[in-house]
Formats: sequence, C-alpha cells, structure tokens
Amino acid sequence: MATAYDFTAALTPAERAAYGKQERERVPRGSHARFDPPPDRFDPIAVIEAQSAERVQELVPLRYGRMMESPFRFYRGAAAIMAADLGALESTALGVQLCGDAHPLNFRLLASPERRLVFDINDFDETHPGPFEWDVKRLAAGLAIAARANGYPVKEQHALVQACVAEYRGRIREFAGMRTLDIWYAQDDADAVRELLGSSLDARSERRTEQAARRARTRTSMRAFEKLTRVTGEGRRIAPDPPLITPLEQLLDDPSEEGREKELRGLLGSYARTLPAERRHLLRHYRLVDMARKVVGVGSVGTRCWVLLLLGRDDDDPLLLQAKEAGPSVLAEHTAGEGYDNEGHRVVTGQRLIQTTSDIFLGWTHVIGLDDRPRDFYVRQLWDWKGIARPETMDPPMLTLFARLCGASLARAHARSGDPVAIGAYLGGSDRFDRALAEFAQSYADRNEQDFAELGTAVKESRVRAEHL
Repeated sequence: MATAYDFTAALTPAERAAYGKQERERVPRGSHARFDPPPDRFDPIAVIEAQSAERVQELVPLRYGRMMESPFRFYRGAAAIMAADLGALESTALGVQLCGDAHPLNFRLLASPERRLVFDINDFDETHPGPFEWDVKRLAAGLAIAARANGYPVKEQHALVQACVAEYRGRIREFAGMRTLDIWYAQDDADAVRELLGSSLDARSERRTEQAARRARTRTSMRAFEKLTRVTGEGRRIAPDPPLITPLEQLLDDPSEEGREKELRGLLGSYARTLPAERRHLLRHYRLVDMARKVVGVGSVGTRCWVLLLLGRDDDDPLLLQAKEAGPSVLAEHTAGEGYDNEGHRVVTGQRLIQTTSDIFLGWTHVIGLDDRPRDFYVRQLWDWKGIARPETMDPPMLTLFARLCGASLARAHARSGDPVAIGAYLGGSDRFDRALAEFAQSYADRNEQDFAELGTAVKESRVRAEHL
C-alpha cells in the first residue's frame, strides 16, 4: 500500500527538495519504465465484475457493450484494473490528491464561475490521495492507446507521451519556484494556453482551438434543457429515452404523485445542506419538477445517475442538475489516505482541491435508494460550457498539443494539492522520467489490449453479457 509524503510548511524549500532527491534514490526514475505483471496477475474480468455487482444490473450489459467497442473505450472503463496494477508497483511517497482516472478524455474545456473558458480536469469519481506518478502513468498510457487507435507508429507514440510528460515535469518545476497563492490562483484560460504552447500554436492549431472553444460555449444548460425535456400536460418534463433516460415514475413501486414527490424531495433536501448559504439561497429560487435516471460515460455505466429538472421563474428558466452515485474510489484499497463518511463528500473535496473551476452547485448527498439501500451521491450542473476532446480525430501535431495541455493541467492540479518542490526535485532537469513513462505507456497499452481481448472472450463464452445501443 502506497504511503504519502507528509508535507508541512515547517520544512524549508531545501529540505523539501532533499526529500524529493532522496525518493529518487529509493525509487529511481528509470524504474517507472517497467511494467512486468506477475504470472499470477489478477483476473481483469473479475475486477470489473466485482464493480458491476454493485450497479443497476439491467444496465451492466450496456457497460460491457461500450467497453467492447475498442481498446481505448475499454481503457476508459478499466480504472479499477489499472489501480490494481499500479498498487502492485514500487511507488514514490510523493503524495498528491490524485484525479484517480486521468485518462485523456477527462481533460476538457470548462466554464469557470466567472464565465470564462478554462482547460482543466473534469472527472473526479476516483479521486483519492496517492503517489503523483499514478495519475501521470494513467494519462501517459491513455495517450499511447489513443495514438494506436489513430494508427500512429511507435516512434510517434513515444514522442507524444514524452511531450506530455516533459510538459508536466517542466511545469511542476515552474510551480516549485512560485508563491503558494500564485499556485492556487493559476488557471489555464485562453491566454494561459497560448503562453504554455507558445510558438507551437500555429495558425491551423489556433483555428482548431478556437473552433473547440466555440463548440464548448454552445454546450450550455439551455441546450441540454431543449434536448432532454419536452412540454407535457403537467408542464415541462424530462423526455424518456429508455434505457438511456428513464423517468423516475417508471422506476417507482409507487408511481403516484405522492411517491414521486417523496423521492424528489429526499434527494434535494439533504444536498442543499452541503451548499454554502448564498448557494442555498440561489437554489431556493428553483422548484424541483422532475427526475430521471441517465446512463453516462463508459466506466460509469450502471452506477445510479439522476438528472434533476428544476424551474425558476417559469418553464423557460431551468436548472439541470446531475446527481451521480459515488462509491469507494478504485484507489482506496491500494493507498493510505483520509476516509470520508460520505463518498460524495470525498469526490467534492478532491475536486475542490485540484480543479480551479468547480461548479457553483457542487455538493453531495446521502439518500435511501429505490432498492432501499443507503447510497452516496455528488451533485453538479449538467452541461455548462463543456468542450469534449476527441483524440481519435486529431492528427499527430494537434494530439501532441492536446497532450502537452493535459500534462500541464495535471501538473497544476498536483502542485495545488502536493509539494511541487519535492516532486520537481524528484523529476529533475533531465528527460529520464519522460523516457521511462513512454516505455511504460507502451507496455501498459499492450496489457490493455490483452485485457480487452479477454473481455471479448468472456462475452463469447457468456461469462458476461454485452449489449450495444
């Protein structure tokens, strides 16, 4: 089990740097290149099956169907598998608040509370304290897998990963020399992105970046409102599209107005108490009118995820919230860290620690579910200027720029929650860590393809059932 470096402000910068160099002696940078799973490695299908046992069983085949589409899609749903692999490796004691699932599609354009577009991490379901390099390895392997999907030769895959890790390393070392508050306030908005990428952002890349920004600005709550709702005799309600979107009344034993009202109010009331007073005041301007279960993502399919429709002044004044089930992080059994009495609280705390753009409606709740079991959730707005990256559409230069942005963003997150002085000293000024991670990414991409094939075999042998929609 990994242990974390207990950074305190009482240490001098020289002492913190010395600790990082000391860790370099214990866990050499070149050692990260090795990924040699033992012959008795765990059964990867058993790992994801154990996750599926706690999920909505009628939706589990959709999860496997999505994971079966490609090795990259499989990787998105295999965070628990990689967590078990990382937990078996020799790791540093340079701890941060990990994203926990830092694959490339969890980096995207987001809206800041000031309504500016920033590039940041988006998904925190698995956030947990742990060794900084676990996030870097998850990102590096994901980039190699995406590059393979695009048909890039091995040399370009190596260059892509090294560019990402070099950006991470360089920015961590930059943060090591910055004041604490300057680190905390740092954001990757449009100006910061241009400064980060410098001359690499040519006219073509500039155009594509601006196009992505324009698309992100169209992904507003009003667009989601128009797409997901319809006018009924009762007023505006969520439009059913089962099994992807299933209204609450279709899932209740008591579908009456009284039964429906009980479920709606139970979830929202406990959530509101986790918001600051001014946000509770804002929430009171809305009334909750409908709720539906929604299938989201790849790895998250089968978890209980609800869309909540609230209306303010009238039917054209909506607030759409998403309440997503939060179970234990896949990293929890492989790391040492502070426990929480509510897994939704864990997600929210981790997000606030490492993301600069947290949603103003971010909160958590604990409710008795439709199966009469207590469950934890975290809540945030649904769609708020989110620009989703599509690595499969990127040519090598554009994917390299994206990889560098991801590395820089991850470094900023780790600098907020960990010690950039110690991590920067560990990484050093050479490219030894960069080259090691490029080798690791290749070997883990190989392993991912084998695990992907094992899922295909499990489906053929009816060990698991996959359904495609």
